[in-house]
Amino acid sequence: MHPSDSSTATIDPRLDTALRYMLAIGALLVLLLPAARGFHEQLGWLPLWLLAMPAVALWALHGFALPRRRGRHDAGARRARPRRIGPQARRRLQPVPRQPAPPRPAPPRPVPQRAWPRAA
Repeated sequence: MHPSDSSTATIDPRLDTALRYMLAIGALLVLLLPAARGFHEQLGWLPLWLLAMPAVALWALHGFALPRRRGRHDAGARRARPRRIGPQARRRLQPVPRQPAPPRPAPPRPVPQRAWPRAA
C-alpha cells in the first residue's frame, strides 16, 4: 500500500480501538509503575514494548501518515525557493598553491654504549 492510498483504504475499527487501548494502558503503566520503566532479561527495555511498539503499530495501521499542518502552514501555503538560473559552479583549473612545510628537526643522536668490564 502506498502512503497516498491510506485515505482510500478502510481501517478496521476494532484493531484501531485495540491499539489505542494498548497504547493508553502502556502509557499508564510506564507513568505509574517504576518497574515498567526498566529492563527485563527476556523482553528487553519495557517502554519499547509498552509504548513504542503499539504506537508504531497504530501509525502503520494508518498508513504511516504524518500529522497534517493546521493554520497558515497548510500544504502549498509555503512557496518553494526558485532554482538558481546561472551555470553550475566549476572547479578551479589550477590548484591552490601550498605553503612549503616547515623543516623537520634533526633525528636524535644515538646514545653511546659503555663498555662495562666483564666480571672474572
